Amino acid sequence: MSRRLTRWTVYVLIAIGFAIACVFLSNWQFERNETRAAQIELVEQNYDAAPVPLSAVIGEDGALDPDDEWRPVTLQGEYLADQELLVRNRPHGGTSAFEVLVPFRDADGRIFIVDRGWVPPGEGAEPDSVPSPPDGEVEVTVRLRPGEQLPASGRGAPEGQVPTINLPSIAEQVDGEVITGAYGRVISEDPAGSGSLGGFDSPTDDPGPHLSYAIQWILFALMGFIFIGYIIRTEIVKHREEVEGVSAPVKSPRRRDHDADVEDELLDVR
Repeated sequence: MSRRLTRWTVYVLIAIGFAIACVFLSNWQFERNETRAAQIELVEQNYDAAPVPLSAVIGEDGALDPDDEWRPVTLQGEYLADQELLVRNRPHGGTSAFEVLVPFRDADGRIFIVDRGWVPPGEGAEPDSVPSPPDGEVEVTVRLRPGEQLPASGRGAPEGQVPTINLPSIAEQVDGEVITGAYGRVISEDPAGSGSLGGFDSPTDDPGPHLSYAIQWILFALMGFIFIGYIIRTEIVKHREEVEGVSAPVKSPRRRDHDADVEDELLDVR
């Protein structure tokens, strides 16, 4: 009996450990769901807001408040077209496209990186053509976006290109005081540049599967206890049947062969 109790105790401890892991994973999915809900709320609040001047959102420190992500801002100044950069391997149009980054000197003298859109890949390592930005004084409206990390793999890019929109590394390739806390995805230009570039899709409002995953992990924890309970009950029933089978008397069936029957008939005749 003590051996079975020890085994059952181990079963229960395994179920408890499994449940703790499930609760941890469930809580992680709940947190991801909350984060995703906050992102969707931020987009709904800022995406179609009225544009404000860049200086009203990005201060002298060049930092972007997370609450201002996706907010439209206006720039007054000129593009520095001779310092244009291309971002490699961007997923647009079902292919690895190039996004076109052009530094923009704002009225306050600071330089802000504008992502004007994307172009499809060409035959070689560069696109076949890239539409030029407008010359001279321009008013540009963009949506603010935070910069990106450098590739974990350490991969680089050919001259005139960058692997990601990592603003500090881009600032090293641009002359002047570059804002490194944010860049902008273009909404409109006045006047417009030559040609046209691919635009950006609106961010999705899909909350994702995080909430359903969180509930599933809770159910898995309960199923672990149910499974262990089923195993213990099965062992108890099996042990009971074995005990009852040993204690019950074994009755041997009486067998009478043909000769015994004949002898009985002879005795009856006499």
